Amino acid sequence: MAVTTLDRREGPYGEVVLRRRGDDHFEIIANGTFLMDTSDGRSERLLVDAALAALEAHGARPGACVLIGGLGVGFSLAHAAANPAWGRIAVVEREQAIIDWHREGPLAAISGAALADPRTVLLHTDLVEYVRTSPDTYDALCLDIDNGPDWTVTEDNDSLYSPAGLAACAARLNPGGILAVWSAQPSADFEESLRNAGFSGVRTEEIPVARGVPDVVHLAVRPA
Repeated sequence: MAVTTLDRREGPYGEVVLRRRGDDHFEIIANGTFLMDTSDGRSERLLVDAALAALEAHGARPGACVLIGGLGVGFSLAHAAANPAWGRIAVVEREQAIIDWHREGPLAAISGAALADPRTVLLHTDLVEYVRTSPDTYDALCLDIDNGPDWTVTEDNDSLYSPAGLAACAARLNPGGILAVWSAQPSADFEESLRNAGFSGVRTEEIPVARGVPDVVHLAVRPA
């Protein structure tokens, strides 16, 4: 299957590349590491659905606000915006190139309607810095900026999964709020880190794949 490089940019966090595989699949490569593509999207949608289901299980009302980090290929944002149960939808993306691919490039076909939704706010900033310094709070944080807590795209992202980073995530959540973290593989160590950070209801949902270890979403609740 032919692979075409559509754009390649060197930014403050390294190189990001948008490629087309075949006629209609796109993939994002960050610093030489495959990040995500448009071939499936089940795990990105589960990230949002699992967070909402956990909120509803804890008695959340319609109109819950969610922070999605990052924009990626746009599946998580598009899925959230397609559900009227969400209120404010903030999406954090640090790479200007990725924002451009969604606003005026081929990924606009996925995210265009979601970005135009009045509930959506696009924040061009670093997620780790935003979580650490923002006064904003949310009912759910849906985080998908790495291949998982044990496989980060850049070294700076490691701090998000540290005790201080998880404490910052808890501070961004309203009481009873849900932290959902996508990962390319399960991590018992990360589950333990979540418990040590004071989260309750820690569990992992798997997304079956054709071969190999399943993708997962780690879920945790900020106690009320």
